[in-house]
Amino acid sequence: MLNIKLKSGIDKLLFGMKEKDVRALYGEPDKTYKDEDKNIIWLYNAQMLRLTFYADEDFRLGYIIASHPELELFGQKVIGQDWKTAEKIAGDNKIKAFEKESFDTVDNYFNETNWVIFQVEFGRVVKVELGAIINVKDDEFDWKFKA
Repeated sequence: MLNIKLKSGIDKLLFGMKEKDVRALYGEPDKTYKDEDKNIIWLYNAQMLRLTFYADEDFRLGYIIASHPELELFGQKVIGQDWKTAEKIAGDNKIKAFEKESFDTVDNYFNETNWVIFQVEFGRVVKVELGAIINVKDDEFDWKFKA
């Protein structure tokens, strides 16, 4: 079971972890590459996770994309749910403000306060993206993992 922990991470993954910390939890990734910003991307096929370690933040885990069918938000599965059901799960837990952006067959529903995106295709949630939060006070990432 993969639980989304808004502002913190997913499952045992916490924003701010380094590669060695993630490796200790899940072992070697199935695939690794660098994006155009020199960030390191790790893919875990079994967990259906894409992890981004930010180059300009000393390669700390800063972004997670998940599409595993067991992914849960507030104890309820979200992958495969229709958007209205997922929106109700979020709304029942005081997450109500979503900005909608559409690309071809996909609608992204973004909540900035929690830095979460629900990607919806054919009316169903297919992917959840979760990013580390910026602390407004000092304009730095609010890393949850304490080494």
